[in-house]
Order: sequence, then C-alpha cells, then structure tokens
Amino acid sequence: MTSKQRSYLKSLASNLEPIFQIGKSSVTPEIIEAISETFNNKELVKLNVLKNCLDDPKEIAQVIGERTRSQVVQVIGRKIVLYKENKDHKKIILPN
Repeated sequence: MTSKQRSYLKSLASNLEPIFQIGKSSVTPEIIEAISETFNNKELVKLNVLKNCLDDPKEIAQVIGERTRSQVVQVIGRKIVLYKENKDHKKIILPN
C-alpha cells in the first residue's frame, strides 16, 4: 500500500464510528471471526481499544491484521483502522 492510498483510506476512516471494541480479554478467536465476517460487507473497519485492555494497541492491530489477512491503515491512540480489499463487492477504489 502506497502512502497516497493510506492517506486516502485515513480520510475515509475519519468519518467512521468504531464497529468493534477490544476489552480486557484482548484479542479472542470470537473477535477475529466477527471482524473477518465484517470484511465480507465492508472494506474499511474501525476498532476501539478500551482502557481496561492492558495490551498495546499497535500490537493488537498487528495481530488482528495478520489473523484477518487485512492491512493496518493507522493506529491513533486507542483507535485502529483496518482495510481489506473485497474482490467481489469492491466499494473503495484506491488511487494509484
């Protein structure tokens, strides 16, 4: 992903509300499965890491990105933005 594409996705994500919240149990198989299912309908997903989660948000983003085969767009504070291209129902056209 180029910096231009990442910047474009960041601008789209700024208007999104977090869909998932990561709590004190951190990354569970259930949350990974739910995020993976969400990528069937949406290409851009925003997560919120709650204050009672003791893990580092950047590490959480990396783990979720690897397990869902998505790309980490950004981690700001406790907000994580992930992108996964949907081959069948492409909604976001990335600039070159």
